Amino acid sequence: MFADRYHRFLREQAISVERDETTKQTRAVLRLLESELQKFRLLPAVLSEYPDLRAALRSSRVDPRLNDKLAVLKDKTGAGAIFALDRQGKAIAASNARLPDSFVGQDYSFRPYYRLGWTKGGGEYFALGTVSRRPGLYLSRRIEDANGPIGVIVVKIEFDGIEQAWRDRRALSFVVDGNGVLLLSSDPSLRFRALGAIDPARKAKIKAALQFGNARLTPLEITIAPTGLTTMRDGSQAMAAILPVPVSGWRLYHFEPLELALKSARQRANIAAILFAIVLSLLLAVLGWAIVRRRLAGEARALLEKEVAARTHDLAREIEARVSADQRYRQAREELAHANRLGTLGTISAGVAHEINQPVATIRTFAENATAFLDRAQPEQAATNLREIVAMTDRIGSITAQLRRYARRGVGTIGPLSIDQVFDGVRLLVSDQFRSAQVRLDLPTPGPGLKVYAGRVRLEQVLVNLLTNALEAVRTQSDPWVRVTLMQNRGQIVLDIRDSGEGIDPAIADQLFMPFATTKTGGLGLGLHIARDIMIEFGGTLEHVASDDNTLFRMTLEAV
Repeated sequence: MFADRYHRFLREQAISVERDETTKQTRAVLRLLESELQKFRLLPAVLSEYPDLRAALRSSRVDPRLNDKLAVLKDKTGAGAIFALDRQGKAIAASNARLPDSFVGQDYSFRPYYRLGWTKGGGEYFALGTVSRRPGLYLSRRIEDANGPIGVIVVKIEFDGIEQAWRDRRALSFVVDGNGVLLLSSDPSLRFRALGAIDPARKAKIKAALQFGNARLTPLEITIAPTGLTTMRDGSQAMAAILPVPVSGWRLYHFEPLELALKSARQRANIAAILFAIVLSLLLAVLGWAIVRRRLAGEARALLEKEVAARTHDLAREIEARVSADQRYRQAREELAHANRLGTLGTISAGVAHEINQPVATIRTFAENATAFLDRAQPEQAATNLREIVAMTDRIGSITAQLRRYARRGVGTIGPLSIDQVFDGVRLLVSDQFRSAQVRLDLPTPGPGLKVYAGRVRLEQVLVNLLTNALEAVRTQSDPWVRVTLMQNRGQIVLDIRDSGEGIDPAIADQLFMPFATTKTGGLGLGLHIARDIMIEFGGTLEHVASDDNTLFRMTLEAV
C-alpha cells in the first residue's frame, strides 16, 4: 500500500517536471524555426526592386542573365528556389533555369501562392513542388510599376536543415497547418499525415490544388490528453507541448518521451519501499530480540546494517548517474538557447528599412533643394539645407544606435522601470509631430511610484510606433485626437492607445501582426510585428481590440 501510494506521488511529480521541461524545449525548437523564417521573409521585398527583374516582367521575355543572377542568389541564401511569374502566372525566370527540371515556361496560375501574391500583394503557402516534388513554404510578393501590377516574385523555403536538427534529438517534433496536416517532421515517414480525419470536401480541395501531390492524408493515430499526456502510435507515453508558429494556421507539436522519467519514478518508489521494509524489519527484529534472545540482537543488527549499506550504495550510484545526465542536458539546452539568440537578429535587420526610410527621404529633399539654391546663387539658403541634412544624419545615427541596442536585447536590458520616465521620453519624441499636424495628443501622468518590468528604449519604441500609426490615420480628419489611458489590473499595467479614426477593416484585422501585412502605400508591414515581439519579451502583450467607432490597441505589462 505504501509503495503504491508513493509510486503514484513520484509519478505525478515526474510528469509535472517533464511538462515544464517539454514546454521549455518546445520554445527552443520554435526559435530555430522562427530564425529560419525570418532569414527569408525580407528576400521577396528586396528582389521586387531588381531593375533586371522588372524589365523582364514588363516584356514577358526570358533573360538568361537574370536566370544566372537568381541561381547565384539562391546558392548564397540557401533558398530552395527563386522564380518570377508574369501577369498570366507563367514562369519567365528561375534559379533552376539551366537544370533539367527548370520552372521556366511552366504555368503556375493555378497555385494559391500566385493568386495570393497577385490579388493581395503577398502571401505564404506550403506545398509540394509540382516539378521538383520537394515540399517547402512559398513566399510570394506582387511587383508593380507606374502602370500597375506586372508580376509576382516567389521564394521557396525548404526545411531540410531544420528537420535534420530535430532528428538529432530523441524527441518527436512536427508542424501542422490549419487543416491538421503534418508539413515538417523530425520523422520523415510522418510527413503529410494528419492529426485526425479531414472532411472529404476539404480533402478534395487540397488534392485539386496539388498541395501535397498524391498524399493520402491518413490519420496519425496518436492521442493527446488536455494535460499533455500522449499515447504514441507504438503505445508508449510522451509529454506534448503545442505552440503557435508565426505562419497563419501553423502549430508546432513537440513530444518528449516519458519512459525514462516514469522508470526512474518506479525505481525510486521500489527503493523507498525496500528501505521502509528494512526499517520496519529492524523495529520488529529489535522487539523480538529483546523478548527472545539478547544474543541474536547483535548478529541480526550486523546483518541488517550490511543490507542497508548495500541498498544505500545502490541508491547513491543512481543519484550520481541522474545528476550527471542532468548536467549534460543543461549544457545542451544552453547551447541551443545561444543559437536561438543569434536567430533573433533577423528581426532587427528586417526593421532597418522601416526605421530609416523617412530620414533618408528628407535628406534627399534637402539635397535637391540645396542644389537648386546653388544654381540660383543663393548660398545662404543652400547652407541652411545642408545643416538640415547634417541634422538628419544625426537622426539616422541615433536610429542605428537604437538598433545596435536592440541587437543586445538579451543582455541586462530589462528590469524595473518607472513608467513616467517612458512617457516623458515619448512626449519628447512625438509632441512636435502632433503639433505640426494639429492633432490633439492626450498622455497620462502616472507618477514616479508606478513601475513596470521592461526596457526603456524598446518600450518607448513600441509606444512611438503605435502613436505614429494613429497620427497617420487621423491627420486628415476635422477634429482629430489620439488618447492613451492607463489602468492597473491584478498586478498588470494596461495601456490603451485609442484614436478618432474609423477603425480597422475586420477583413485585415487578423493579419495586422503578420510580417509584411500593411495598409500603407510603400510600407513593409514590419512595425507591428516587431512591436509585438518586443512586448512578448517583456512578458506582456500587444493586441488589437475590435471597436465600432474607433481604433484601439491594448498593451499589458507586468507591474513591479
